[in-house]
Amino acid sequence: MKKFFQEFKNFALRGNAIDMAIGIILGTAFGKIVSSIVNDIIMPPIGLLLGGMNFTDIRIILQSATETKPTVALNIGNFVQVLVDFIIIALAIFTIVKSLNILKRKQEAIPQPPPTPTKTEILLEEIRDILKKER
Repeated sequence: MKKFFQEFKNFALRGNAIDMAIGIILGTAFGKIVSSIVNDIIMPPIGLLLGGMNFTDIRIILQSATETKPTVALNIGNFVQVLVDFIIIALAIFTIVKSLNILKRKQEAIPQPPPTPTKTEILLEEIRDILKKER
């Protein structure tokens, strides 16, 4: 059991796991922001264009409610709102990834100076040059 917790500790404290956790937390917060933008800013004007109705009220009733059974309906408005959320999030992530790829390509395009030789390499080159002269 002690080994299990040690392995878990090593996993949890590894940089990639922490980065991933931060990304998930930020992604969740970003999703809430996008949902608010869609629900509170984008959909009300669309609902107004559709006759002043709340967009989430758009649904197709398959079976009306009875005394013993609830209403069965396809909630088209909710689905469209979630779809718009997804599209906005996907576009934002695409834009971020594309920008990062552009920055990465620019970074790779910058010529890197050749590494300076170590003292050992310099000494070996001097020995090689002396041996060439002696021949």
